[in-house]
Amino acid sequence: MRRYLKRWEINGAQLAIMRHDSLIYARGFGFVDKDKGVPMEPSHILRMASCSKLVTAVGIMKLRDMGKIKLSDKVFGPQGILTDTFYVNSIKDKRYYDITVEQLLRHKAGFTNYAGDAIFSTRYIMQQNRLTTPPDHRTLLRIVLRRHLGYTPGSAQRYCNIGYTLLSLIIQKRSGMSYEKFMQKYVLEPAGCYDFHIAGNYLKDRRPNESVYYMHSSSEPAPEFNNSGRMVIRCYGENDITTSLGAGAWVASAAEVCRLVAAIDGDPTLPDVLSPGAVKLMTTEMPDHQFSLGWNFTPNRGPWIRTGSLVGTSAIILRYADGECWVFITNTSTWKGHEFSKDTMALFDKLRQKYGSKMPKRNMFVK
Repeated sequence: MRRYLKRWEINGAQLAIMRHDSLIYARGFGFVDKDKGVPMEPSHILRMASCSKLVTAVGIMKLRDMGKIKLSDKVFGPQGILTDTFYVNSIKDKRYYDITVEQLLRHKAGFTNYAGDAIFSTRYIMQQNRLTTPPDHRTLLRIVLRRHLGYTPGSAQRYCNIGYTLLSLIIQKRSGMSYEKFMQKYVLEPAGCYDFHIAGNYLKDRRPNESVYYMHSSSEPAPEFNNSGRMVIRCYGENDITTSLGAGAWVASAAEVCRLVAAIDGDPTLPDVLSPGAVKLMTTEMPDHQFSLGWNFTPNRGPWIRTGSLVGTSAIILRYADGECWVFITNTSTWKGHEFSKDTMALFDKLRQKYGSKMPKRNMFVK
């Protein structure tokens, strides 16, 4: 593992391994703060990037179990969830009225990144709409709704972050609570996860036990997302991470991510926070390499996969068919971006073959 981190110039990382809902390994590597020489510990928290989408999907399925939402519910229109004229009056393309909750979960709602990823194009959106401050969630969505969809909802799939930010707003609307508070009260805390939080954008927003983030050596400064004209280190100010909400804004430790997976995997060792039917819906293998609910893919014989990549971090969750779950989170970007997860998966395969039979039989979860 140390050789792997050195090869990719990663300053700090966490690895947590769970077997049948028992945490058998949790370790930090490198530094949580390189300049101060503070070592990475399992209790530190890091940005999860798009692994946040798994958290959001669990929130939607929890609302489903509570009878507050159906996956077939329309998102917009008279019978929709977001009926506010603030949103509806912006819609020009009538196909928006056909979008369902499930289509958002599976990246099949018609959104594309042809005009740029709305979540990570704040600077351009401000310029195009003559905004003097970055748009909040509601304003951002209203701007997006003015665009034409890239395809008819349900007819194709295109990975797009805005769908999961929209799901976060749906959770707020149907629960009557903020997205973060609902997730903490009804999903995370019942799962035994008490240190999940929505990330800040800058170093000054860092939580007491949160890692410092770093870019790879070839990275160049970038314009600040708020159109200030300042050039910033990319992991601290290029993107409005906080506004992405459930698309990419959670911070957590690798060990607590394992704890969340234990609560949504159908393994009877620890009780799940979702009904068996909801777990099955989330983990049923889809044909033709279609996205699962929250997970990237959930093949029957291969690992369930959830990856995330963001400036300053890379994260991966792999839940294998034999009951093991491996979670790896870094505090440093690599030049390879989201493709870095493929190298990590290959590393995990080698480590499982070499050390699988030597893993301790214990449970490090606090009961």
